[in-house]
Amino acid sequence: MNQNHRSRRLALQGLCCLDVQGLKVRDLVDEFISDSQEPPMVIEAARELLANAMEEEGQADELLTRHARHWELGRLAMVDRNILRLSVYELRKSQAPTKVIISEALKLAQEFSTAESPRFINGVLDAVAKEIRGQVNPAAGEKD
Repeated sequence: MNQNHRSRRLALQGLCCLDVQGLKVRDLVDEFISDSQEPPMVIEAARELLANAMEEEGQADELLTRHARHWELGRLAMVDRNILRLSVYELRKSQAPTKVIISEALKLAQEFSTAESPRFINGVLDAVAKEIRGQVNPAAGEKD
């Protein structure tokens, strides 16, 4: 597992904790990340991803509401919702290729969510990527 994936994994776990418990446990989430026994680079990257995804949550939720058709955001599985939030932040703000962001989201879904989740997440992120980056989903074999 590469360092970027491990950072995303930690950030996702933090987002899920905060989604359930609220901001009152922010210090505990930071402690969890620090105690993860990951290398300092992974920990710092996870903290940055977590902080930025939280800061961008409102904008991410607006995009997700538009593109997760027939689904209320609050009714999505918590893990799926937070994989999507993390990925939307990355699509909006990072320089990572669309293919990498979507592929990482699918790996997280396979690791932490249901068997149906990767397909759903792929479809939503494909639509979001088209809006944000004007690109089709290269993970689906289409041209970037």
